[in-house]
Amino acid sequence: MTLRAVGPAPAEDVWSCYAAPACWPTWSPQITAVRVAGERITPGMRGEVVSLFGVTAVFVVESVDEQRRQWVWRVGLGPVRLRLHHAVFPRPAGSATTLRIEGPPVALAAYAAPARWALGRLVRGRGAVGSGQDDKQERDVQETE
Repeated sequence: MTLRAVGPAPAEDVWSCYAAPACWPTWSPQITAVRVAGERITPGMRGEVVSLFGVTAVFVVESVDEQRRQWVWRVGLGPVRLRLHHAVFPRPAGSATTLRIEGPPVALAAYAAPARWALGRLVRGRGAVGSGQDDKQERDVQETE
């Protein structure tokens, strides 16, 4: 499954929010905390994300391409494993981001809605979080198979 969102935030700002795990809870409402050693994602980085309900998932960053603004990580929660491919692209009036997710169909279905919401918030920029634009942004997030 691939999700795509477009918004006014500059690609550099969107990439900065991806690259800094401490920033993830500011735009991804399903994440309340990130436990990791390091301030910026790097290949091999391991850590944990804590969800809204206190559930902790472990992760490892597989690859990071700063020049192309792309990264891949694996996330595990019990027996469920997801592989997430992120990319950020500049646009004339902001940026676009894509998220390709690999994993069991039931896990993809459960993760799609919060991921759409988070991507919309990300491309609006952190300053827009809580601005009441969530309904409009939902129309700017697309899903493809």
